[in-house]
Amino acid sequence: MAVGGFGGVDGPVSSFNGKITASVVITCIVAASSGLIFGYDIGISGGVTTMQPFLQKFFPSVLRKAAEAKTNIYCVYDSQVLTSFTSSLYIAGLAASLVASRLSAAIGRRNTMVLGGLTFLAGAAINGGAANVAMLIFGRILLGFGVGFTNQATPVYLSEVAPPRWRGAFNTGFQFFIGIGVVAANCINYGTAKRSWGWRLSLGLAVVPAAIMTIGALLISDTPSSLIERGKVEQARHSLRKVRGKDCDVEAELAELKKASDVANEAKREPFVTIFERQYRPHLVMSIAIPFFQQLTGINIIAFYAPVLFQSVGFGNDSALIAAIILGLVNLASILVSTGVVDRFGRRFLFLEGGIQMFVCQVGVAVLLAVTTGVSGTKEISKGYAILVLVLMCIYAAGFGWSWGPLSWLIPSEIFPIKIRSTGQSISVAVNFATTFVLSQTFLTMLCHFKYGTFLFYAAWIASMTIFVALFLPETKGIPLDSMNSVWEKHWYWRRFVSG
Repeated sequence: MAVGGFGGVDGPVSSFNGKITASVVITCIVAASSGLIFGYDIGISGGVTTMQPFLQKFFPSVLRKAAEAKTNIYCVYDSQVLTSFTSSLYIAGLAASLVASRLSAAIGRRNTMVLGGLTFLAGAAINGGAANVAMLIFGRILLGFGVGFTNQATPVYLSEVAPPRWRGAFNTGFQFFIGIGVVAANCINYGTAKRSWGWRLSLGLAVVPAAIMTIGALLISDTPSSLIERGKVEQARHSLRKVRGKDCDVEAELAELKKASDVANEAKREPFVTIFERQYRPHLVMSIAIPFFQQLTGINIIAFYAPVLFQSVGFGNDSALIAAIILGLVNLASILVSTGVVDRFGRRFLFLEGGIQMFVCQVGVAVLLAVTTGVSGTKEISKGYAILVLVLMCIYAAGFGWSWGPLSWLIPSEIFPIKIRSTGQSISVAVNFATTFVLSQTFLTMLCHFKYGTFLFYAAWIASMTIFVALFLPETKGIPLDSMNSVWEKHWYWRRFVSG
């Protein structure tokens, strides 16, 4: 039953009756819930690494360093073994995301999501029962494979199922569930922090979001594009009718999807070779630049280490966890803002506004820390100034939540033609994981050596990426997936690659 509708958009599917139906809403919510596992892991890692029983069992050197009177506030948690615990997931995710391209094309988007959920579930169980560092890191690697599979398949799934005019709003659901996962993890960390076995509960409860998204994925059908790609035309017709509404004529849209798939099949070229052709240069650049820049906003690092960071600037352990929860809630609320405006004001507006907002906040935090803790970082920061740091971090998180957060998953999933869509998304997710790995492995060391300059480092990158978007990213709002080539043909720079 249709619960809403919209007018046509330019392109070959402009006459399709793409109503927002109850079915498409439910399907997209269930699919987007795959973001829960990624968000839960981001939130749980930082909290667990501040728990004394966890550090005592696996990383006692960190506690010894914290006990040294002369350690400055920036260097307490500088431990390569500790950062290996966090970052091992991202190396596994990098490998999984590259494999997921072929897997998604072979078994479909939905089945790839199911496989990701099951793998993550196994990793969570191992982490909850870990007896040593090796077991802990093995569990993290399994979590990485799970996240790699789901992060590759889910954004593409959402872009392929959603009506073109509201594709942005539906796709932000993935980032929204990542945000829910982060907040839930921070709340659980706060509740378990004072118990000697609390870290086991925090890590082990990751089985819950994994079970939710896996069961959910089993209950939805695959995307029409994916089914046609695998030659299942009748199932594709049924899937399309289900998401567009029973009384909607889907034959024209089905024919368009089949035509796009036939063109891709006739080429019979290796997608990883095709994507490097000159005509796909803008697609390739965006699939690398967007996720690379997303991580260089510094958001995941701040989310991983929020409790550690807030402890470092003067909050106690409980206060640091509460501050991390506040930060997560602000991010979650801002994603809802993005959902409401991304298809009205467009992608570029949100990227540019969010970039300026984040830049100002990072510079503000750097100046504040420099003035209050001194160049060496040995002075203690007052409670009032620590709260001001939290306020600036919240404004920063809001800027990210309605710009680079959801849009970095949306853009790569919507710009590729079907023949290289899975490959393009895989490259995008792989770049995301590779950059996250390097940053998470180096952040605590960088915080120790650069001190407040760490925030200026991220501010410089935010300025660069905002200029990049202003010059090179065309607006993709409301454009059907199979008409996306037109935006590159009209762009002042990219048209030289895609035309002729």
